[in-house]
Amino acid sequence: MKGAVVQAVVDRVEDGDKEKKKKQRRRRSKQNSSASASNSANEIRSEVSECLGNGRTSDHVTTSLKQHQFVLHPPYEHGMIKASNFPFSSLPTIHINEQENPEDVQSLENQHSLPCDPGRRVFANSCPESVACGESPGIFILKDIPPHHIEGYARRKYFAPHWSMEATNDALEKGEAFKALFRVNAHNRHEAYCKVDGVPTDVLIGGLAEQNRAVEGDIVVVKVDPLPLWPRMKGSAGTCTSSAPVDDFNLQLENNVIAGYNCKGPIGQSSYDHVAGRHPLPSDSIQAGSSPEKNEVRLSVERLCAMINSLPSKRPTGRVVAIVERSPRRDAIVGFLNVKQWISYREFCRKDMRKNKNLSFSNHEYIQMTPIDPRFPKMVVLVRNLPDSIKKRLENGDETIEMELFAAQIDEWDEESSAPQAVILNAFGRGCELQPQIEAILFQNAINSSEFSPESLSCLPHLPWEVPQEEFQTRRDLRNLCIFTIDPSTATDLDDALSVDKLSNGIYRVGIHIADVSHFVLPGTALDEEAQSRSTSVYMSRRKLPMLPPLLSENVGSLNPGVERLAFSIFLDMNQAGDVVDRWIGRTVIRSCCKLSYEHAQDIIDGKFNLESVDILGNGRPQLHGHFEWFDVLRSVKDLHEISRILKERRFSDGALQLESSKVVILFDEYGVPYDSMHSERKESNFLVEEFMLLANRTAAEVISRAFPDSALLRRHPEPNLRKLREFEAFCSKHGLELDTTSSGQFQLSLEKIREKLKDDCVLFNILMNYATKPMQLAAYFCSGELKDKENDWGHYGLAVPLYTHFTSPLRRYPDIVVHRTLAAAIEAEELLLKHRRMLNNFNRGDECRMKCFTGIYFDKDAAESYESREALSAASIKHRIPCSELLTDVAAYCNERKLASRHVKDACDKLYMWALLKKKEILSSEARVMGLGPRFMSIYIHKLAVERRIYYDEVEGLMVEWLDATSTLVLTLCSNRRSLRRGSPGKFRALEDVALVIRPYDLKAELGAVGNSTNEGAAAQDVGVATHCSNESEIDPLVFPLTLRVLSTIPVVLHAIGGDDGPIDIMARLYMSSYLC
Repeated sequence: MKGAVVQAVVDRVEDGDKEKKKKQRRRRSKQNSSASASNSANEIRSEVSECLGNGRTSDHVTTSLKQHQFVLHPPYEHGMIKASNFPFSSLPTIHINEQENPEDVQSLENQHSLPCDPGRRVFANSCPESVACGESPGIFILKDIPPHHIEGYARRKYFAPHWSMEATNDALEKGEAFKALFRVNAHNRHEAYCKVDGVPTDVLIGGLAEQNRAVEGDIVVVKVDPLPLWPRMKGSAGTCTSSAPVDDFNLQLENNVIAGYNCKGPIGQSSYDHVAGRHPLPSDSIQAGSSPEKNEVRLSVERLCAMINSLPSKRPTGRVVAIVERSPRRDAIVGFLNVKQWISYREFCRKDMRKNKNLSFSNHEYIQMTPIDPRFPKMVVLVRNLPDSIKKRLENGDETIEMELFAAQIDEWDEESSAPQAVILNAFGRGCELQPQIEAILFQNAINSSEFSPESLSCLPHLPWEVPQEEFQTRRDLRNLCIFTIDPSTATDLDDALSVDKLSNGIYRVGIHIADVSHFVLPGTALDEEAQSRSTSVYMSRRKLPMLPPLLSENVGSLNPGVERLAFSIFLDMNQAGDVVDRWIGRTVIRSCCKLSYEHAQDIIDGKFNLESVDILGNGRPQLHGHFEWFDVLRSVKDLHEISRILKERRFSDGALQLESSKVVILFDEYGVPYDSMHSERKESNFLVEEFMLLANRTAAEVISRAFPDSALLRRHPEPNLRKLREFEAFCSKHGLELDTTSSGQFQLSLEKIREKLKDDCVLFNILMNYATKPMQLAAYFCSGELKDKENDWGHYGLAVPLYTHFTSPLRRYPDIVVHRTLAAAIEAEELLLKHRRMLNNFNRGDECRMKCFTGIYFDKDAAESYESREALSAASIKHRIPCSELLTDVAAYCNERKLASRHVKDACDKLYMWALLKKKEILSSEARVMGLGPRFMSIYIHKLAVERRIYYDEVEGLMVEWLDATSTLVLTLCSNRRSLRRGSPGKFRALEDVALVIRPYDLKAELGAVGNSTNEGAAAQDVGVATHCSNESEIDPLVFPLTLRVLSTIPVVLHAIGGDDGPIDIMARLYMSSYLC
């Protein structure tokens, strides 16, 4: 019965959605939000890691999720729980899986029509219309059943049963099926892709029946189809695609969009990270078994690879036969309830019944829910399970419910239901308001925004706090050293500080001092458990959710100026060539003399902030503490700058890669309302700090991997996706730009040459730098013991170093705390070993530096592996509670997942504030660069906002489209009183205003004249009229028809915000044109 109810609701509710679909067509719902992209290879401040699943494999593959009770959590309104009140008290169950970057999935476009399988099924045609209607090819809809309320109809199966656990394991061991991560095409939910470990091309799962109830992020088992059923690869017939097969992760143009390199750009650029890639699935998957079983799996993968390589133009296809691990996203789906049709249906029932006073809710009444993420299916919600507050509003006919955001959990999806049944968990508020949107973003990513627990706060010291006297007995006292911090002007959690002293013979002793957070966050305490659960601080444009309580992160643990603080210090003695000739690592007590901002440091480097200007600056200068003079600080900054330049030059000469481009920063007024945006680039002061933090991280990685080769928490960055790299090379080559990607170093040199060649077109170079991040895979934490036999996979591609970790930000990253503990254990074990050898008089004092087998620059492997060393390391690891390899692997996986979630939150908030900015402006004109062309749509990059958008021009009333395939040229002509050639039914035509803002030339002249003759009046009206805004702010002139375009053409566009109350927020782009025919 439930299946019939669900199916009829999905079917018939769509028939009542005409008004909403008209709105959606007007705002051109095909324009999906562009993915976030990173603009640099450096990971010093923020790296985005691969999302690894954190759920444990189900005991039985075929079981549905259990029914969840609606739990009341007062005092929130009517019993619904807020995101911040959600339980986050313990660390979720950890399981290592591969998860692709969701931004890559959004970059997919519609696929060819797929062939039929006469014996089993029909593949889905891939078209936006089929996604909109919500019907699945091969799944029959019960057309004659009334919507919202159905009883007494026979159930039918819409999906094949999932295999049993026994059958699944047997097929995996024999290599007859493969475990994979399930990813959905955001442009067309009928297409999904599965990445099989070791296979270069993703397997296409075409059609909802073949997807078999899997959703985005599930770990599934896939049965690959026979070779004759494989369709052609996207772009394989294109005239300008790479000779290599097209990989779906590259945002490839569909088969009829064949010019250019259509790669999604960021809507909210991230800082300086690699974000656009994937991390290989660890080998210890469900596919592994005994040696014969492993051989069967390996041979099956090799056979599949051979088939793919023999027919590179073919895409392997398959079907889901089991779901072995359900995505956490199933429990946090945000969307809108479609209540208007349900209310209309109820009104119809009232009129149709003789007794209409007591029309109660039936047990079989459903309301459809539409997720804001197009990768998830539409769901149905039982009315009887809704919170009482919502049911009361429904009884009163309150249609404003449809404008509110709700969070739901997929509760059940059996074989007899074509859509999943969901349970409402949260109500956030109106979709057009910022705060409900932010709460929904935090909920979707399982971010803990609640207050810290009393148990965790009880672990903190009381104020006022001073360094205990016993710490001076075991730490080096550095209070008389000129130490200072350099951070953003608004920073309150100061992790790192620097110092420098000039020694004899041109040697500089550089001190890198990191807050000793592990002194306060002890293993196994409530504070440690909460820090591990949060894993990372979450930064949004106007808000920060700290990993640690502010008392620790902003006070006793922060390296604030003028107060004594505990630190972990690394001293590096460096010659004028940048070589480290000696080093010391240990715990210290410091007192920072000054808090410099990046702007202050840059002024010192540029000579604007000097001894003569100190008095002029007055209250604008930083406060100086202790006995130091400004001369000491200025000299130290300049010395550190010179050393950092040498280090940077050496790093790039050694093969490092830096994908650096400007990022968009949203500006806010005093009330927190966005009012403008600007491009921001990093300066030399940023790179000064970065070089020393990179060096400290490398040093820490070297020490902990020496001492604990099986249980060191490290960070790796795999080589780029080769197929994507070839596609990017092909695009550059086509446009006369030579690119050598044989190594990271050659890649960097090529980009520098392209920068010089495009010195007069910095916009295009910034676009290329954004696109260059697309082939990059994700950096990720890992346990050294996990890849013990694969040390070649430990390296960091972007930094071109064999070992790397995170050590320098323990106030905001939990992995850094783990590394601090491991480093402390290594130092203690080394001291025990030295003490033992002193007692035996086995070495002279002059040889002591060489006996530091862990922290010294010399590494004696035999000494490190001796019996005495093993005993000392064992004792130290027990004292500092260093986790074993298995536990550390789980911690790394969880930290990867949380780090990626925090990146998603930042990107989503950046997009939200950009949307709010455009909503306030109403319309924004800008220039855009055409990056991809075809007969149906063009892909454009708007540098002003660093976003990529699509403009669809097929099937538009009065617009003739001419695509010249030989020259990859597009001609758009405005035709009065005629319709262009099209496909589909007559009702599919869209209005011209969906594609372009067309104004009359004399209207433009009038507006320009009005603006020219006014000052304040024109400024006040800039958000009202299009022409006024265009001329007043950016002076963008419209183009005229006929419009001839090629790839890399520059065109004027207008942007405005859509969605909010009536759908997901988005930014719509249209051509800006002028014509007398409009």
